[in-house]
Amino acid sequence: MAESKGYIDADGHVRDGATQMRKYIIPKYQNRQGSGGGSGDSFDRQKNGSLGGPRELDAAAWLEQLDIGGVETTVLYPTGGLGINFIHEEEYAIEFSKAYNNYISEEFVKVSPRLKAVAILSLQDPEEAAKELRRAVTELGLSGAMLAADGPFLLGKKSLDPIYAEAERLNVPVAIHAAGNLKGRGFDEYMFTRLLHAHVLSHSGAQMRQMTSIIYEGVLEKFPKLNIAFLEAGCTWVPYWMDRLDEEFEFRGAEEAPLLTKKPSDYIRSDNVYVACEPEEQLLPETLRIIGEGSVLYATDYPHWDASYPESLYELEAREDITDEQKHKILIDNPKKLYNL
Repeated sequence: MAESKGYIDADGHVRDGATQMRKYIIPKYQNRQGSGGGSGDSFDRQKNGSLGGPRELDAAAWLEQLDIGGVETTVLYPTGGLGINFIHEEEYAIEFSKAYNNYISEEFVKVSPRLKAVAILSLQDPEEAAKELRRAVTELGLSGAMLAADGPFLLGKKSLDPIYAEAERLNVPVAIHAAGNLKGRGFDEYMFTRLLHAHVLSHSGAQMRQMTSIIYEGVLEKFPKLNIAFLEAGCTWVPYWMDRLDEEFEFRGAEEAPLLTKKPSDYIRSDNVYVACEPEEQLLPETLRIIGEGSVLYATDYPHWDASYPESLYELEAREDITDEQKHKILIDNPKKLYNL
């Protein structure tokens, strides 16, 4: 067991399947088949069982993982619940979010102060989602909200303002997290016959799409104290996307993004926007220079199949092209600020 270094994992995961949710869902849905979430495709993410962490993961097991890497705290996100946007039935989506939030609070957050978590919200009814966020933070002890990046919702739309307004009032972050598929973006994952091909586009494409919507629709102009994080797509795409957003804004911004009072890149470069890095990203030092050292986070992504914790942590610690001060910000200061820890 490694001694705690005070590190904060900005994005770990739980295994929230039908078995886990059954205990918390209202009686009406007790016998429903499946959890309602997930990726919704047939790709074998575990590569016939050879990839990924344990299929069952409780609070004790998570605490053991934190001790292995000397990590003090993790902020937990769902697995099945990443697919909440693909639930078509509005009532079930609302009840599923409540069940998950109860589950993560009871079985993780209340077990140890080292285990934090965010609430999932049903975008099918933004007013109900805002109420659920208030309950999750004030009654369940959760640390913010997750909005799923995939599915039929553009996260900058005015209809979602009640969620952002409530998050700003509560002083908690909103994290945008992709589920790893291409549905709902004008693509279909079956355009590719291999997960290798599809997965390259899935997270990054989802985050580019949602950052475009959030920035151009003026979410950060309307809610200037709101903190937003874009997770699990790396960070080095952001400078490229800042340039793209600025270039297009120069030609059409006054007419088609009228709420903005400054360039898109200025919003992204502010203290309000965070992004999780991958430790192998070659352009990490340059990204820190462009978007700001106070904006980048480390995430274990444990126990997902494409996560390499604790090796990913050791790789970040060993990098010689970023300073110890920058590492301290990525591993401690920035996630502490984002989640108000």
